[in-house]
Amino acid sequence: MSNVKHNTATVNGTEIFYREAGQKGKPALVLLHGYPTSSHMYRNLLADLADEYYLIAPDFPGFGRSAQPHMADFEYSFRNYAILIQELLTQLGLEKYSLYLMDYGAPVGFRIATAHPEKIQSLIVQNGCAYEEGLEQFWDPIKAYWNNKNDKVTERVLEGFHSPEGLQWQYTHGVADTATVSPDNWELDLRHLQRPGNDRIQLQLFYDYQTNVALYPQWQQYFRTYNPEMLIVYGKNDYIFPVAGAEAYKKDVKNLQYHLFDTGHFALETHGKEIAATIREFLHQKVK
Repeated sequence: MSNVKHNTATVNGTEIFYREAGQKGKPALVLLHGYPTSSHMYRNLLADLADEYYLIAPDFPGFGRSAQPHMADFEYSFRNYAILIQELLTQLGLEKYSLYLMDYGAPVGFRIATAHPEKIQSLIVQNGCAYEEGLEQFWDPIKAYWNNKNDKVTERVLEGFHSPEGLQWQYTHGVADTATVSPDNWELDLRHLQRPGNDRIQLQLFYDYQTNVALYPQWQQYFRTYNPEMLIVYGKNDYIFPVAGAEAYKKDVKNLQYHLFDTGHFALETHGKEIAATIREFLHQKVK
């Protein structure tokens, strides 16, 4: 019998889908997904850790099974995502929790952490960035888009990231044996990306990502000021957020455990069991 439940909450007027596992009252771990996926990326980790922890994995609006409000009626920004997720956690009665931050989940989570440092028990970072060292070649067309949002050539390059081939590449690049990665991943992602209007939402979020880069110094100051307990579990062959971005945390994070895995961007797909064991050991030490 599965111990993962699938729920929906209305948060600030928007329906947010979230996966829930484990028992309330146990140490809480909030799992924030990346682009172009959803809480589905945590399906195995939820089951693996549910015996000892209370886990919540929401879908951001426009992703997975959460609502996709019209862009005229909703602010698709990392700022707004952080507000919504914090409100969801308040609705669920979570006063203290650890955050698992991956890809887009990193800027959402770091915004929450800097706004509410008293709530954060620990941070687990998997292929998520808080340093410009982590924005290498992959980011060149996105940076070009920041400089000229009306450039149709750049726009087409960015749309290629969430084409069927682009999605598959994100899951399989840097993976030693690509047969170990289920094609269901990119097929599910494609389903929500093909909703009418979703392409414009994704482009808007690419454009808005520059607001995260502007906050990097603030997040780095948070690390120095609050000394959060941090675990890095990183796919070292990631082209999107390369390992230089993982190394950069060592500059500011004193309480750091650092683990690299021989895989790509979606490290949980190939090294889920190892990462779950590493998280369990870390939380045993750091979170009571």
